[in-house]
Order: sequence, then C-alpha cells, then structure tokens
Amino acid sequence: MARRDNAGGRLRIGDHWSAITIIAQSQDNPLKAVAEFVENSIDARARNIDIVRGRERGQPYLKIVDDGEGVRRDGAGAPDFRYVATHICDSIKKRLKKDGVQGIQGEFGIGLLSFWTLGENLRFSSPASDGTVHEMSMHRGEEGDTVRTRRALVAESGTTLDIRPLLAGVRQFSGEKLNWYLASELRDRIRQTGVNVRINDRTARKSYAVSPRVFDGRLIHELDNPETGFGEIKLELYLDDPSSDRGVSLYRNGTRVVELNALDGFEEGPWSSGYVDGVVDAPFVNLTPGTRTGVIRDEAFAALREGLEAVAQRLDDLIADLRRAEEERASERTLKSIRRAFREAFLALPAEEYDWFDVHRGGSGRRPDASTGPALEPSKREREATVGELAGGDEESTPPQEFFEIAGPLYSARISPASSVVKVGARRSLRAVCRDRSGRQVDEGVVFAWTLVEGNGQLDDPHAEIVEFHASEEPGLTTVKLVATQRDVVCEAKALVTVTDSLLADRDGAPARQGLPGYTYENAPGQLWRSRYELDRELIVVNSGHRDFVFASQSRASQLRYIARLFVKELVLRNFPGASSGELLDRMLGMMLYMESSLK
Repeated sequence: MARRDNAGGRLRIGDHWSAITIIAQSQDNPLKAVAEFVENSIDARARNIDIVRGRERGQPYLKIVDDGEGVRRDGAGAPDFRYVATHICDSIKKRLKKDGVQGIQGEFGIGLLSFWTLGENLRFSSPASDGTVHEMSMHRGEEGDTVRTRRALVAESGTTLDIRPLLAGVRQFSGEKLNWYLASELRDRIRQTGVNVRINDRTARKSYAVSPRVFDGRLIHELDNPETGFGEIKLELYLDDPSSDRGVSLYRNGTRVVELNALDGFEEGPWSSGYVDGVVDAPFVNLTPGTRTGVIRDEAFAALREGLEAVAQRLDDLIADLRRAEEERASERTLKSIRRAFREAFLALPAEEYDWFDVHRGGSGRRPDASTGPALEPSKREREATVGELAGGDEESTPPQEFFEIAGPLYSARISPASSVVKVGARRSLRAVCRDRSGRQVDEGVVFAWTLVEGNGQLDDPHAEIVEFHASEEPGLTTVKLVATQRDVVCEAKALVTVTDSLLADRDGAPARQGLPGYTYENAPGQLWRSRYELDRELIVVNSGHRDFVFASQSRASQLRYIARLFVKELVLRNFPGASSGELLDRMLGMMLYMESSLK
C-alpha cells in the first residue's frame, strides 16, 4: 500500500474532560467570575439582581438571585439543564446574536464553569412552567452533575445561583469591594438596561446598591465617535486634574475589558497621562474566551488603534491647554506667597537698609501696576521716621515723648540708600540713619563725617546728616563712607554709587514700577543659567529645564522656596550693581532668612 505524503484531517479533542478542566480554570479573577454571573442574569432580562454574601453552618457562601426568564425550557416546560451540561462551548446566545437579537453579551458557552474560581459546589435552580423548581448541582473538579426537583412553599421566578463553600482565597473579598468592581465592570450595561443590582453582605452587615460609576471632570464634547470598517467606536471621556488613579478603560458592549494603556500602542500619550478618564467602547473587538480581559491582536484591533489616533491628537491638545491653565494658577499662588513673604521680611528688616527695592518704596501719588500686585508697605519704623521728618524741628508742636520712646546711645549707622545708580553729572541725596540698640533713631549729639574712599565725585556738605552727591562726568563706581561719632562711640557705614552715562528710560514713559515683578518659565535644559531679570518685560525668567528646578519641583513647597530664592537673587543683583561677591551674598542671606520664615 502506497504511503500518502500529503494527508489532510481535522483537529479533535482527545480528552474532553481535560479540555473542560482547562477552560474552567482559565478564569483567574473571582470578581470577574461574579460579574459574568451577573451578566447572565442581565442577558436573561432580569430587572432585579440580589447578591448575598454570608455564612451558614460554618460555610461561607455566595448567592445570586434574579427575576429574569431563567434557563431555557424543554418541550415539557422544565428547565433544560441537560442541554446546559452537555453543550459546553456551544453558546445559544452567540446564535441569537447572529439572528439579530440585541442586548446580550455571552458568546462562548462557558460562563457557568466560572464557579470553579469561587467555590467547591454549585447549586443552580430555575422554575418550570408549572411553578416547580428544578435544581442542578455540580462539584468542582468532577464530571458528573445532578438534576432534581426541589419543593418550594412559594412559587419562585428567575434563577438562583448558590456557591458554597467558597475557596479559602476568595473568602476575604467584601461586599464593598464587589460593589466597586461591578460599578466599573458593568457600568454601561447597568446604566443601559436599568437593572437594579443589590449586594447584601451579611458577614459585614452592610448593604450596597450598585450604581454605575460616575467619572470626575469635564465631559469632552469636542470628540466625535470614530468610524472604522468594523463599526463605530463609542467615546465617553472626561478631562480633569492629573491623578495616578485616572485612566481610560476599553469596554465591549458596556462591559469593561481592560485598561486601555495596558494594550500595545496605548502605553503612552493621553491614555497614560492621568488627565483623561472614561470609556472607549469597541463592540467589534475579539476577546480571549477564558479571562475575558485579553484582546486578540487581529484586524479588528488594528482598526481600533487606527480609529483612536486622531482622538489621541485632539486629547493631547486639550491636555496641553489644561496644563497651561494649571501652570498659570500655580504661578499666581506662588507669586502671591512670595509677595506675602517679602512683605513680612521688609517689616522685620531695617527699612533704610532695604529701601533700594522699588517694591518697598511707595512713590508720592503713585499706584502700583495692577498686573504686579500691591506695592509693599513701608515698615512701622520707616513710617515713624517719615512722620518725624515731616514734623520738622517745631518742638512746641511735638507731643511729649514717653520714657521708652527716648533714644539711647548710638549703636549703629547706615547710609540710605545703600546702593544707587546715578547718571553722569547728576545728583543723589544720601542720608545718614543712626539708631540705638533697640532700633530707635538717634538725632542728638551725633557728629557726621562723609568721605569718598573710592571713585570720583563730590559731596556738598561732608558734616551734614543729609548730603548731596555730585556724580562725575565719567562712568564708574564710587564708594561713600560715613563716620558717625557720639562722644566715645564711633560707627561706620558705606554705600555704593554706580555712575553710568545713560539710564534706561521707563517703558512707555510710565512711572517706576512698584511691587514685585512677575515671573515666567523658559525651558532651556542643559544651560547653566537658573534665572534672569528682563527689564523691558519686567519679568523674572526661570529656567524650567535646569536640573535644580526639576529637582525642586518634586513638591510644591520645595519649588516655592526655589523660586523665592531666585527672586532674592535677581532683586539683589538688580539693586546692587557693582557690589562685591561677599556683599551680594550677605544681602541675599539676610533677605532669605527673613523671607523664608514667612514663606507658605
């Protein structure tokens, strides 16, 4: 007999019970198994489904009761359990869907085997047409089944599924967890059918009415449902502040399948950004029969990916707009905190030492620009000093001083302003401010001596409290020295005057700016600069690509401190041109000490 080299044939199952065992054990999620039983009840057009978790005679059990149509009946009107037991993988629902029946989900004919994931024994009862109740019993790991007629005092409708005892690893899941899972897993099916699902957790003595999950955020109306060659993809997406718990799920006919970012091609972009939440429902995708969480990578899946490409681009644009709005709100909060901290710092620091800040001086008749926030108010000591100067020397009009208001001996002397910029040939008034140990201004018995220790220029009256500095005709740096003497006490102070040949005019002829400048970001990774002050824009530009900024942005508090320190740096550099590095560092440290104590 000649041997046939090209013989054909058909695949067959060699061991049917082994195949059934593999199918029954393919479902690894007990919550998903419960969801499949609930879906069977919904497919049977049940209006009310009760899930009971409890313990009876020491055995934990799970019971699912519905008022649906029950198991299909045979010619005698009895539930056809024999067909159920002998037609594994032969789904009636699949044939019904081919005939055009809508509103059913099952298609594999293996849902009943999911009880292996939950417990040891299954009792499945359904009424006959005459009202008698028929019950089928199955045992985990056994081939046989038993069908009997069960007596009932009251005629029952629908079906009852009783699984007991529950497996050791399943006994811990609570009614609350099951409620959360079903609300998400069967969200659209519950919402579309209007079925009432209630969970009675008798072990925890709690009851839950399963409500379809409600998403936070704004419903995105700008998106149209994509059309593919396999059908329409239904979208229900929400945009909200970022959260690690936020994500888009893939659904099939109202039943959740898997997180979309777990699938190939959706790991990045808006699907994993944390800004978008909601549902992508693709009825045409094909699922793996066992777990119902795997998507087959066939032509239908390729159509899903292609259909969502334009959606992803639109979502990226919306997320970018939301991020810009978030940055603006965060910048406003940060700037408000920095302004408050600077205000508190100026109240604590000597006013005459820091009045070189435009943010500190309040010009006569000027109002701060609304875009920069309120100007910082002068300290109480500065207001008192100003009032004293306006009062002049009229001793009769001055009320008597209390004992604690009388100044003590000289303790310190300073020059106000400590740093200034003067045009060549122009003049600048410098004032000597002397104080006692408690900070009170000392006016009596003080002898002043003003000198120029470095640079060019002239002083009109070197022994007066207030002198006029005449700048030279050449640019340069001039150091002015003050020696204040009261009896045996001698105090010294220095001020730096920068003489320049031209001063930048105020923008559009506007008055000098008051209040802190604003700030903005510029992404310049790899560059060394952290910030810069742009005078024409009246902005501090922060390098958001600098590694220090990235490190500081791990929390809002550290980012706030970082930006506040950049403000200190830029303001000190701006108002102390030509100062030595040591003096600049001293100024910055002093300002940061008082500013950061009020930074919140």
